[in-house]
Amino acid sequence: MAKKKRKKNQKAKIILSVAAVAVLAAAGGAGIWFYTTQLAGSREDALKEYMACIEEGDYEKMYSLLTESAKETVSKEDFITRNKNIYEGIEAADIQLDISENQEKSQPLSYRVTMNTVAGQYTYDNSTSFEKEGGEWHIDWDDSMIFPRLESTDRVSVETVEAQRGSIYDRNGELLAGQGTVPYVGLVPGKMEVQSDETIKTIAELLGMTEEDIRSQLDASWVQPDSFVPLKKMTQEQLDTQWTDAEGNSSGATLEDKLLECQGIMISETESRVYPYGESTSHLLGYVQQINAEELEEMEDEGYDEQSVIGKTGLEKLYEDRLREQDGYKISIKDAEGSEKEALAVKTAENGEDIKLTIDAKWQQTVYEAYQEDESCSVVMNPKTGEVLALVSTPSYNSLDFVLGLSQEQWDALNNDPAQPMYNRVRETWAPGSSFKPVTGAIGLTAGKLTADQDLGSSGLEWQKDSSWGDYKVTTLHEYSGGANLKNALIYSDNIYFAKAALQIGADTFTEYLDKLGFNQDIPFEIGMTSSSYSNSDTIDSEIQLADSGYGQGEMLVNPLHLSCIYSAFFNEGNMIAPYLEYQEGKTPSYWIENAFSADAAQILYEDMKEVVSNPEGTGHGAAAVTGAVLAGKTGTAEIKESQDDETGTELGWFAVYNTDAADEDTCLMLTMVEDVKDRGGSGYVVSKDVEIWNKMTAN
Repeated sequence: MAKKKRKKNQKAKIILSVAAVAVLAAAGGAGIWFYTTQLAGSREDALKEYMACIEEGDYEKMYSLLTESAKETVSKEDFITRNKNIYEGIEAADIQLDISENQEKSQPLSYRVTMNTVAGQYTYDNSTSFEKEGGEWHIDWDDSMIFPRLESTDRVSVETVEAQRGSIYDRNGELLAGQGTVPYVGLVPGKMEVQSDETIKTIAELLGMTEEDIRSQLDASWVQPDSFVPLKKMTQEQLDTQWTDAEGNSSGATLEDKLLECQGIMISETESRVYPYGESTSHLLGYVQQINAEELEEMEDEGYDEQSVIGKTGLEKLYEDRLREQDGYKISIKDAEGSEKEALAVKTAENGEDIKLTIDAKWQQTVYEAYQEDESCSVVMNPKTGEVLALVSTPSYNSLDFVLGLSQEQWDALNNDPAQPMYNRVRETWAPGSSFKPVTGAIGLTAGKLTADQDLGSSGLEWQKDSSWGDYKVTTLHEYSGGANLKNALIYSDNIYFAKAALQIGADTFTEYLDKLGFNQDIPFEIGMTSSSYSNSDTIDSEIQLADSGYGQGEMLVNPLHLSCIYSAFFNEGNMIAPYLEYQEGKTPSYWIENAFSADAAQILYEDMKEVVSNPEGTGHGAAAVTGAVLAGKTGTAEIKESQDDETGTELGWFAVYNTDAADEDTCLMLTMVEDVKDRGGSGYVVSKDVEIWNKMTAN
């Protein structure tokens, strides 16, 4: 008897045989008229009309195409419900019908159906009997027309085979982002004496929910006395927070303690995307959330739907195409007992790709812990290989808070915090101050405009070229004995020396080399960074601006990762390393800019910066206290103020520091910038923090 199938929303494509199409083409217009009139009211027409109704969702019209005897076996309501549930449940679309030619009218009509489903394309062969009633062909329908082996007592099952989003790991296999569990606070109604107003009010206050939200959850139709009614996903850190009431009073109890005092409360666990290193990695990794309407409109063709979770920021967004999972689906026929009779279509689940980074979680966490109370950013990299070991911005936020859902209070606190915890400082540019002096020195040596031993003359604590500068003078903090040469100028961080050096180099040569070093260019790195610049007008157009630029002031703005790459040239015979973030076993280092400096210039700067730390008079001498490593580097204090006389401005503290006694694979360059170090020791504040970090890292 009857057999057949199809589905829902789009338009059916009816495939005519090649022979039939050829006849039509040869016959011209008259041939087409003859062919269509011959088919009018045919079994083929009835079948095509039936199939078209599936994609149009017109199940009532489908029912009208059944024979009277078929209608006696199934009511219109049951027919519509069954067909609608099946075809829309499997998401049938793009239905194609191929009808065999030259079939005997005394035999059932044979045909092939192909459709797209949630589990992929499915094709089946079927045959259906017809009867002529009132001059029209009607379908002698039964359930086998939906699928050949489907019987009236069977059901069509669509099962989701869940896939898992890819995980992100550090270089040592430590999980940075991946599948885990979080606490889930809920209520078991049967364990509450009554749904007392007071209890629900207390729970609402503790969880930051409304009483109405809690009651609506408890009143859901599925809830039984022993049901676990989920209320709110939380972090363990939140549960461990000491509870204070509205007046700020605390009994010493944690939030978890207070919750468990409430009748019916149960704290379970549920699966979630988790970030084990919390705030230390949030700016780097970002977070995932459910797709919004605007994103869905843009990405629906890529297989996303209303329930999809996508990367919103950070690496979660950058690597979305690789991390995203593709759930699998299985469409099958099951009998009345629930046993599978036939698998119709299967789409295999595809887990997202796991990604391994060059990041070292120990460096990332240690740097974050040292600077978490500051407004700062840090880059740690291997300058010999280009591997980025840490990218840290402080203060920070917790990625997991966004995954679980922020309350309005949490969101307002983040956005109104003057320290801007959502602001990723690593990606921005900053006045580098004296941390830029080695760059000026290397440019002068490479361009042949400066020699390492050249004495540019002692000028005390302030200097100007001539009276054309008016009241403007370059000032420095330290006087010293000995020649005003490159090494001493680095040790004592002599602003005047580097101002003179910049003037001696000249604006044209200086900017030519800065352009060569990657200023005003994109940094070749997976994460987008703000480009460094040396002028607001793309040129250095005055002697004062040039002099100030020589020691990292003026209009000079440098991205921390870029400056780290420039420093890498001191390790690589003048070649600037190309930084990278995704770990690649056995990767050969590559250079972003070759011959940025001469090899001799690079070696001189590398050696001179050892003295900045080892010399007792050096501005970075505090780093000599590190045990387990011999360090070198350069400090910097950048003044941020409206004019030279402005005493209300702030200062940025810098320290670029590296170990000189390690093998290539263990060489580390750490560059840190801290805002508002004025009256906190300037760059010395950064040096002291970095000593803590290096001591912890070398102790491991």
